[in-house]
Amino acid sequence: MLSKFPYLRQDFLASIVVFLVAVPLCVGVAVASGVPAELGLVTGIVGGLVTGFMRGSSLQVSGPAAGLTVLVFEAVSEFGVATLGLIVLCAGLLQLAMGFSGIGRWFRAISVSVVEGMLCGIGLVIIAGQIYAAAGLKAPETGIGKLAGLPGAFADALGSTEALTSLAIGAGTIAVIVLWKRLPKAVQSVPGALAAVVLATIVSLAFGLPVATVQVEGLLGVIQPPGAEAFGELANPAIWGTIVAFALIASAESLFSAAAVDRLHDGPRTEYNKEMIAQGVGNTVCGALGALPMTAVIVRSSANVGAGAKTKASRVLHGVWLLLFAVAMPWALALIPIPALAGILVHAGWKLIPFQQITALWRAHKGEALILVVTAAAIVAVNMFEGVLIGLALSVAKTAWEASHVKLEVIDKGAGPIQAYLSGNATFLRLPKILDSLEALPQDRPVELDLSGLHHLDHACRTALENWAERHSTAGTEPVRVMAP
Repeated sequence: MLSKFPYLRQDFLASIVVFLVAVPLCVGVAVASGVPAELGLVTGIVGGLVTGFMRGSSLQVSGPAAGLTVLVFEAVSEFGVATLGLIVLCAGLLQLAMGFSGIGRWFRAISVSVVEGMLCGIGLVIIAGQIYAAAGLKAPETGIGKLAGLPGAFADALGSTEALTSLAIGAGTIAVIVLWKRLPKAVQSVPGALAAVVLATIVSLAFGLPVATVQVEGLLGVIQPPGAEAFGELANPAIWGTIVAFALIASAESLFSAAAVDRLHDGPRTEYNKEMIAQGVGNTVCGALGALPMTAVIVRSSANVGAGAKTKASRVLHGVWLLLFAVAMPWALALIPIPALAGILVHAGWKLIPFQQITALWRAHKGEALILVVTAAAIVAVNMFEGVLIGLALSVAKTAWEASHVKLEVIDKGAGPIQAYLSGNATFLRLPKILDSLEALPQDRPVELDLSGLHHLDHACRTALENWAERHSTAGTEPVRVMAP
C-alpha cells in the first residue's frame, strides 16, 4: 500500500489542515454572498472530490472564493438564488471552452513581482479580517475598512470578557502552531495546525469557555438544481454579462493563484490549460447543484503546501472530510471554536507576506519592489482581481519603458554636416527626449540623422522624426538627410 502511495501519510495529514482552513472560508464566503452557509460547503466538496482529481495544478485547492463575493451577492439580488446555479453552470461551460482553446497558457506570463504582491495583499486582508473573527466581532466589508477598524476593534474587545476569551483562544492557537516547530521531529509529524485546533477544542470544552463554534445544518435541503424558470432567464441579456464576468474573474483568480502556488513548492508545475478545464468542470458541477462558483484559493493552497502535501491526494481527501463532517457529523464541527480556525488563517496569512523577497527586491530592483507594494496595496484597497490587473498594468508599463531605451549621439567636427546617430529602441515613450535633443541642433548647418543603429522604430516616432527633418533647416541650408534603419 505504502509503496503505491509513498506520500499517503503526508497527504493525509495535510488534508486535515486544509479541511480546518476550508470550513470557516466556505461558510464565511457563503454568508457574505447572501446564500445559505451549506452552499459554500457544497462548493468546497466539489472542489475536492471533482476538481481535485483532475490534472492542472497538483497542490492547488479549489472552493468558494472571497474574490467573487460581491459579484455573487449582486447576482443573487438581481436574479435570485434559484438562478445562481444556472449562472455558475454556464460560466463553467465557458471556462471549458476557454481551456480547450488554449487561453490558459497565457497566464504563465505573469510577473514575479505581481505574484509576490498578490500574496502580500491577500495575506494582509486575511490577517485583518480574521482578527475580528478571533474576537467574535463583525468585520468591515472592505480591506481598507478592516485595517482601519482594528484599533477600534481592540478597544471594543478590551471591554468584553467574552471577546478577550475568544482572542485568547485565537492567540493560543497561533502560539501552538509557531512553537510546534521547536518540538522533536517525532512530534512534528502531526501538523501544528491540527494539534492547535484539537488543543483549543479540548480547552474550550473542559472550561466551558463562551466562544462561538462552527454551525452547519444538513446539505441535502439546500441543493437546488436549476429549474425551467431559471433557464427561462437566459432570454434576459443582462444575465449573459454576469455569466461572462463569473467565467473571466474565476479563471483569472484561479490561474493567478496557480502562478503563486508554483512559487511555494518544487513539485510539478501547473498545466494552465488543464487547470482551466478542471475549474470549468468544477463550476459546471457546482452550477448543476445550485451552489456557489469556485476558484482555486491561495489560502487553502498555501496551507496545503505548508502542511507538507506532495500529491493531489491531499485536496481530494479534504473534500472527503468536508462531505463526511457536513453530512454525517455536523455535531463534530460544532465543537470547533471559530477563534481557533481564525488563528490558523492569521498564521497562514502571515506566511503569505514575502518579507525577504521585498527586502531583496528593494536592494536589487527598486522598480520591481514598487510593483509588488502597489499590487499589494491595490488588493487591500479594491479586491484581488482588480489589484492584480493594476499590478500587471504597472509591470507592462515598466517593461515598455525599459525596452524603449534609446541613445542619441551627436558628432560635430566644426566643419561639414552635424552627424546624429540614434541607436536602441525608438518608441513614443522616449519621443519627447529625442525631439528635445534634435531641436537643439543648429538650424543653419547641414544635419545627417543616421537611424541604422535602431532595433525598433515605431510609427509615432518615425512620423515625428520625418516631420522634424522637413521643418528643421532654415532657408538656404541643405535639408536634413535621414538614413533609414
